[in-house]
Amino acid sequence: MPKPFYDAENFNGCRSIGYLVRRCHNKLMPRAEALFADAELTFSQWVVLMSLRDKDADTCADIARHMNHDTGAVTRLVDQLEKRGLVARTRSTADRRVVHLKLLPAGKAMAKALSPRIVDFWNRVLGDFSHAEAAGLIKLLTRLDQRLDVEPLAPIKPAKKDVMPKARKKVVPKARRKKATS
Repeated sequence: MPKPFYDAENFNGCRSIGYLVRRCHNKLMPRAEALFADAELTFSQWVVLMSLRDKDADTCADIARHMNHDTGAVTRLVDQLEKRGLVARTRSTADRRVVHLKLLPAGKAMAKALSPRIVDFWNRVLGDFSHAEAAGLIKLLTRLDQRLDVEPLAPIKPAKKDVMPKARKKVVPKARRKKATS
């Protein structure tokens, strides 16, 4: 078994992969949304179109999982895209509870027309990365994403020595207790 990367004794939260990924995400989102400020679609709407184009998802539930949004928010996004003639809904013949989404030609054209905004953005951000570094980063993030898919959601119980001692109950003298309840 390989030696663990992190050590609890000298763990630095700012060097945590989770912290760094989240920090990058928090910096990315306002910039991505600003790229679409003058566009016909919001960044989130464009992501829905791209999810359908790339076949990452074909239902509102799939898109919600893909985008880490709640299904209600995704349903509203899809409603807007459907009204504009960019996507269509079709009920599944196998399971009538399931509604599939289809990217219409106008939606495909819109996704393609707006893609240069994100492509140019990432090319600027990755400007001082070599092609090998950028490809390596993508490969590692993809691998991390796949590894997180198989990691259990339930917390793994720490060893006894890692358990925090229970906080002692604060004792309030009787004289102060009566005063506090008056």
